[in-house]
Amino acid sequence: MSTTPGLRAGPVPAGPGPGPRQPEDGAPGHGLERLGAGALGWIGRHLDHFDPFAPARGAARTPDPGGAHRPAKAALELALLTHCWTRLDPGDDPRRAEATVRVRAIWLHPGFPRLLTAEPRGATQYRLACAALAPAGTEDAPFRAALDRLTAADLAPAGRSPYQRLELRYYADKAGVAHAVESYPELARRNVLVTLPATALARARRRDAPADRDAVESRNTLAAQDAQAAQDAQDITAPRPDEPPVTVPEAYALTHSAFYLSDFARTGPGLPDGAVADAAALTGRLLDHCVRHDWWDLAAELVMTQVCLGLDPTGTPEGTAALACLARAQRPDGSIPGRSAAARASTADPAAEYFAKAYHTTLVTALMTLLLGTGRTP
Repeated sequence: MSTTPGLRAGPVPAGPGPGPRQPEDGAPGHGLERLGAGALGWIGRHLDHFDPFAPARGAARTPDPGGAHRPAKAALELALLTHCWTRLDPGDDPRRAEATVRVRAIWLHPGFPRLLTAEPRGATQYRLACAALAPAGTEDAPFRAALDRLTAADLAPAGRSPYQRLELRYYADKAGVAHAVESYPELARRNVLVTLPATALARARRRDAPADRDAVESRNTLAAQDAQAAQDAQDITAPRPDEPPVTVPEAYALTHSAFYLSDFARTGPGLPDGAVADAAALTGRLLDHCVRHDWWDLAAELVMTQVCLGLDPTGTPEGTAALACLARAQRPDGSIPGRSAAARASTADPAAEYFAKAYHTTLVTALMTLLLGTGRTP
């Protein structure tokens, strides 16, 4: 799908892009090919689970904290995958074609608008995303009426954070819906990609300050005490528990901001001078933490963030480590079994429960490999 007027976007290739890399066995790209093929294969075999109207699902749907919200979310994420996949690789790929056919069927279903508005807090964003990601052949679909019912209050930037205004503008522009959100350069200047690196550094300094003072006192004491006292002083400066450089919600705001500002790596993020380097450094520190703690979902999104910032993750130590971490996490069926090792699904879980835990990270991993140039038309 081409972008609508007002959306910052780079040039679109006129025809099919270059074919996928064909790395030799054992080369870094070879594991990426397996990772992408596995994730895309799992998604293709579970399209019924993405479809809230599939006959096979019936009344046996497993309850989850998202209630009626999650079926719409899963369908929208599948649409995002097919949307980006089509732009990245417009070749004839039967896997993408099958997923796109399923998305179109969901978008045409008369019950889909109800799911989009089932959770009031997300209703505006869901309706915008639905229109923004709609595949061809849905111009007269029932969801269009729900989009028309959006009011000026629904689209008002007042009361929204800079990140929330960016998300609103991104999907409203792609949906062709008028709004009053400020320009992308203004949003970029206020975005967490610009502000969060300095915030993280200030927090780290505050955390380290007590330890620094203890270290100075220890050095002064060592000059006058014997070896046993020196050992006691060193105990004071023992490492503190591992902490991420920012909170998890902040980390996800960082990744999604990179997606929206760059239109999923279709153009540069448009950050002020010097901000890309700072954002990339923070992304690297977050990736290190995710790898140490097996935070698979955030790791995949941070690798995508590196791509959106103009980096090649396969050429950075933290990016390479994150890709290896995801490859270790991948099950033989191609799924990534949860957002993290601590929250992983069990193969003994019922199919619907396993899907609810695994689908998001598996889909993010698939999209990540597509952005990296793998997993495209064989």
